[in-house]
Amino acid sequence: MADIFDTYDLSGLLLKNRVVMAPMTRARAPGYLPNAEMVRYYGQRAGAGLIVTEGTPISREGNGFVDCPGIWSDEQVAGWSEVTHRVHDLGGSIFTQIWHVGRMSHVSLQVGEEPPVSSTAQQAAHSSAFGYDQDGQAGFVKASKPRALATAEIDRVIGDFAQAAVNADSAGFDGVEIHGANGYLVEQFINGAVNDRTDRYGGDTVENRTRFALEVVDACIERIGASRVGIRLSPFGRLHDLEAFDGEEETFLHLARELGKRGIAYIHLMEQASRGAPAMPDGFLARFRQAYPGTLILAGGLSKEKANALIEEGVIDLAAFGAPYVANPDLVERFRKDWPTEEPDKDRFYGGDARGYTDYRPYTGQRVAESA
Repeated sequence: MADIFDTYDLSGLLLKNRVVMAPMTRARAPGYLPNAEMVRYYGQRAGAGLIVTEGTPISREGNGFVDCPGIWSDEQVAGWSEVTHRVHDLGGSIFTQIWHVGRMSHVSLQVGEEPPVSSTAQQAAHSSAFGYDQDGQAGFVKASKPRALATAEIDRVIGDFAQAAVNADSAGFDGVEIHGANGYLVEQFINGAVNDRTDRYGGDTVENRTRFALEVVDACIERIGASRVGIRLSPFGRLHDLEAFDGEEETFLHLARELGKRGIAYIHLMEQASRGAPAMPDGFLARFRQAYPGTLILAGGLSKEKANALIEEGVIDLAAFGAPYVANPDLVERFRKDWPTEEPDKDRFYGGDARGYTDYRPYTGQRVAESA
């Protein structure tokens, strides 16, 4: 009977347990450069079977957050190398999430204050980027109106994803997770309510709206191999001004089948009910599992008990935890020994110093009494 404490073979990479540290933006990298405090942060959490880093922009154009560590320059690659060495020295495995935010950016973050790019020119009118206000202070600001990428530009952006995968390989990562979730660029193509294009990357067909995502996957596979490429998706997600659209379930089941053919490392699903969105429809996860034969990770509102139940049922293979990992660097041991977990300081999620970042300590108290 499988549970979260079992080892797992992830396309030839042996994970020491089935717990995944989910990607979480922390905005602790001034100048977009990974630093010593990040080495400490990820090293503290190397007990996870797999760490997926915070979203790592593939280019300045793809950035939507002040002080997010990028992966487009040699200096950034060198900084990330320190992180991967530390995690590997502690027996951990680590992928980086490669990220283009698309329209979820602000002109203050773009070179020359150019508008962000997207699948569309529609503005995410009710959503924010983490940029600079009129006084030059970092904080949440309304996402700027984007411009739609011309068809001829799309190959360039796909190339940026592929180069990011190469850079991740150079930095010593075990693989990359393409950020195709939460209303960022890849999902701005997938979502039929946002994608209003009339070229081969848009329109009413599932094949056109998923073309960009699959071409990004294929480009990364070509550069580093399918066994080292994963993708995160958020079916029925509503973050960042996403809306429902006709054929939504079939769109994600189509992606499941196509990604299964490619033999990638995994699909990582984000259930956004824990973030205020409607839950995925009843039975959808099982239908997705049937359509996709590869490794399936689920994140979003999981407990140890729920994760173990889904793994035992064979619905998922790995269970991802986000916010619990902020305040509990030893989360696997806390789960294993039924120790209590701490609540994170939400006011220190983004930006700042070591407080609320690397000052959380492993559990040192008495073991919680086991139930009879």
